Amino acid sequence: MLRPKLPDIPTLPTTTVTPRQTHAPASSASRPVAAVVVVGIVLTALLAAVAVSAVSVAIAAVVLRSLLSSADKR
Repeated sequence: MLRPKLPDIPTLPTTTVTPRQTHAPASSASRPVAAVVVVGIVLTALLAAVAVSAVSVAIAAVVLRSLLSSADKR
């Protein structure tokens, strides 16, 4: 069997470089806003998933009810 050749893993430099801060750090007020946005997106996705599931169950119930009622008429 043919085996693919894996690329060599590059070695990282061992010297540590400490960056110097030339500007003021970003305010921490943006973190809670980002967290609220992420939580909102997750909750919206969950709500959409529940809605799609409910519609699917409702359609399946209507189809089964139709099949059962047509079987009783025969």
